Amino acid sequence: MNLIHGLRFNNIRGDITGGLTAAVVALPLALAFGVASGAGPMAGLWGAILVGFFAAVFGGTGAQISGPTGPMTVVMAVIVTRYAHEPAMAFTVVMMGGLLQIAFGAFRLGNYIRLVPFTVISGFMSGIGCIIIILQIAPLLGQVAPGGGTVGTLMALPDIVRGLDVQATGIGLGALAIVYLTPKSINALIPAPLIALMVGTAVAATVFPGVPVLGDIPTGLPDPQLPTFSLVALPDMLGSALILALLGSIDSLLTSLIADSVTNTHHNSDRELIGQGIGNVIAGLFGAIPGAGATMRTVVNVRAGGTTPISGVLHALVLLAMVLGAGSIATHIPHAVLAGILFKVGFDIIDWAYLRRASGAPRAGVVLMLLVLGLTVFVDLIMAVTVGVIAASLLFVKRMSDLQLNSIRASDGSLGEIPMTAEEEAALAAIEDAVLLYHFSGPVSFGAAKGLAHRVAPGDHHKVLILDMADVTYLDTSAALALEDIIVKAGKQGLRVYVAGLREPVEKMLRRFGVLDSLNEGRCYASRLDALHGAAHAIVDDPKAERQ
Repeated sequence: MNLIHGLRFNNIRGDITGGLTAAVVALPLALAFGVASGAGPMAGLWGAILVGFFAAVFGGTGAQISGPTGPMTVVMAVIVTRYAHEPAMAFTVVMMGGLLQIAFGAFRLGNYIRLVPFTVISGFMSGIGCIIIILQIAPLLGQVAPGGGTVGTLMALPDIVRGLDVQATGIGLGALAIVYLTPKSINALIPAPLIALMVGTAVAATVFPGVPVLGDIPTGLPDPQLPTFSLVALPDMLGSALILALLGSIDSLLTSLIADSVTNTHHNSDRELIGQGIGNVIAGLFGAIPGAGATMRTVVNVRAGGTTPISGVLHALVLLAMVLGAGSIATHIPHAVLAGILFKVGFDIIDWAYLRRASGAPRAGVVLMLLVLGLTVFVDLIMAVTVGVIAASLLFVKRMSDLQLNSIRASDGSLGEIPMTAEEEAALAAIEDAVLLYHFSGPVSFGAAKGLAHRVAPGDHHKVLILDMADVTYLDTSAALALEDIIVKAGKQGLRVYVAGLREPVEKMLRRFGVLDSLNEGRCYASRLDALHGAAHAIVDDPKAERQ
């Protein structure tokens, strides 16, 4: 197995420009996340370096850029506050969270994120695009971001517009024009975002020196934070670490899915979790805040040409060089230039293809996509995905349960006809008035359990109820208990209940829960025909004979 997953050297130019651009974009974000976490700006910057480097080397998503993210910063702020009396314990929690992520990957839990429906991913991507655009309005107009996320920015929009800096706005719009209008032939040689970065910085330095720029970059090496435990605090530390690990895993793998969608590649979910875990363990060891796959920075990297882990490694090394003394190179980059570049990124992330098809798409899917989009923009990224997955799961269960119930066929034709052989038809015709035969097919799960009992309703003239399970491939606990309820109720009505054609896995499930023990005077038959003959023998000839 290669040390670096997806390592290729056929895209060096794109990876260099992607890594450089991502590093410049990551720099102010890392500093801001560090401050917001309560651990300090350098903790954020070192988090971007350490998580970014080791996640790229050991992770499973080629184009992914990792580092501090909003959701992870919020959790870290709670942890820092909780362990303010012993800061080393806060970073021990970060290490524990990283170890849990490694365990998630080792136990192959990463692939479960692939179950996220397309509509949820579409809403999430479009929401991320809207967030990028909204949050870049203030720097594009030469203003300081008002804080409060997208809601705070939108509420402060009138003040932002009134106080716009004409020079900064001109540079930002110029950068936006460059990334939009650069011919493809030139873009193939030098990515448009890098051109915008260089031109905008040069113009700001020579013509408009007063526009807001990144400014001085702090330098310094991190102090190691040895693991610190307390038996009293250990349960709480484990709980905080689990939240951090789960949030970081979801955040990273969602970004991996988005990276797949924009690069037409396929990531290795389990390896990605291991890489993220290693990065967070080392980040905690050196007093840095934790990180995850960063959606915005990953897309910036891809749009600038980065497609392999080389871009992620270079992004971390560039940030390291800035920390160790080369920060003056980035000090003159205007915020408005970055805002112009990110505006284009935001528009590109929005899933315009799905939005154009929304009028013809299933209504439930469109509503779900818009719900996730709204929650992503105005509430929280993880909340949006959580609600989206739960809502999509409930919709899926409802549709599957409807299909399962509609697949039930009855001998009286009220629910559709049962395909039978001539011999079976003859056997049923002889006793049709006294026998009710139900045929089940496919998987029968908890979604159909409640409707199952209502659907199977014998009449007063019936003497035998035959449950044909020959085509049932799967039966879960809820459905098994619903079947038991049917058998018990039919027994109380004086009916004999026969179960026919049980497959081995289904029979094991029913016997494990003692469902077949409730048959009383009924029994199991190998086939539907055998059950029909047994019913005829019981009803017509000798009701006691078939029990001997």
